[in-house]
Amino acid sequence: MPQAKTNAMRLLEQAHVSYEVLAYEYDEDDLSGVTAAQRLGVDPEMVFKTLVLRGSKQPIIVCLLPVAATLDLKKLAVLCGEKRVEPVHVKELLPLTGYMRGGCSPIGMKKNFPVCADSSLASQPQVLVNAGKRGVQLKLDPQDLIAFCHITLGDIT
Repeated sequence: MPQAKTNAMRLLEQAHVSYEVLAYEYDEDDLSGVTAAQRLGVDPEMVFKTLVLRGSKQPIIVCLLPVAATLDLKKLAVLCGEKRVEPVHVKELLPLTGYMRGGCSPIGMKKNFPVCADSSLASQPQVLVNAGKRGVQLKLDPQDLIAFCHITLGDIT
């Protein structure tokens, strides 16, 4: 059965950005990106999780980092020109972005929020980000993702 298109897929197609869809069986009790990488048989360094945070100046900031990495909130705040940043509560995720936990894509949120990513994103030959649905990843060229999402790169881990 063909994969139903997500909003992220439609937006990439409209912009003529090439991508590949990778689907896997997910477990409601383990939505980690490391598990997703294992199930897809790919290096976790190329799989990027999407985090949504609140800043003091910019109400919402989207952040991408390798699934096995831990975000350094102070480094992200400096990169974004904020005094501090904090993760949004999981209950706010769907109303803010249109996506649920474990299915949050940096592409196609309800609004165009600023996107920051760990600089390691640019050095990958291909990257995976969530397609906007649990169990579905988009594989694409990191330069295409950087350009499409207007990503600011920096050391945030």
